[in-house]
Amino acid sequence: MKPLGTFFVFAYYVVGLVCRILHPTTVEGLENLPEHGALLCPNHSSNWDPLLVVLRLPINYRVHIMAKQELFRFKPLAWALRHVGAFPVSRGDNDIQAVKTAIQAIKGGDNLLIFPEGTVIRNGIGCKDGLPAHAKAGVAVIGVRTGATMIPVFVDGEKKLFHRTRIIFGKPYIPVYTGRHGTSEEMQKIADDILAEAYALGGQTVGGEPL
Repeated sequence: MKPLGTFFVFAYYVVGLVCRILHPTTVEGLENLPEHGALLCPNHSSNWDPLLVVLRLPINYRVHIMAKQELFRFKPLAWALRHVGAFPVSRGDNDIQAVKTAIQAIKGGDNLLIFPEGTVIRNGIGCKDGLPAHAKAGVAVIGVRTGATMIPVFVDGEKKLFHRTRIIFGKPYIPVYTGRHGTSEEMQKIADDILAEAYALGGQTVGGEPL
């Protein structure tokens, strides 16, 4: 296994310290994570989410993050992101290269974090502009084609400085589909289901109402 890079170790501890001060977290369900081959699927309500989730994983968990392409336009930031395992995806397009990178990460024995909603959902838990959040089928395609262990993850929606945020890792989700890769309808249902399971961990439905 490739050793951890010096920059990654530095960022993990230094950024982790800052995050623990600004946004302390409580975590549940780490025992549900497989040693490798996990596809982590959190709800997405804040730009802090990927940092808060990854920094609660063990330093040697080797997780890659699919991140929006816009973050990679500033070269110093792009360099830092790539050195901590992030790679860009063009939202709204069928980004084949991003899908290939995601598949290679899992098949190579590492883990992957993807937000099924594909964007930050700010206006209420599980809602955007008053409408229910919607999962992108790509997360299901990657999960099915790699045989990854799909893990729903809940992250509290409202982020307030110095207030604790809950992070809950759920039990593995088992996708159901026909044939080798399933139909497009089955992929969409799998994506919708795992997003619903992520919100359910926090006592929420996708539409934002409490269970």
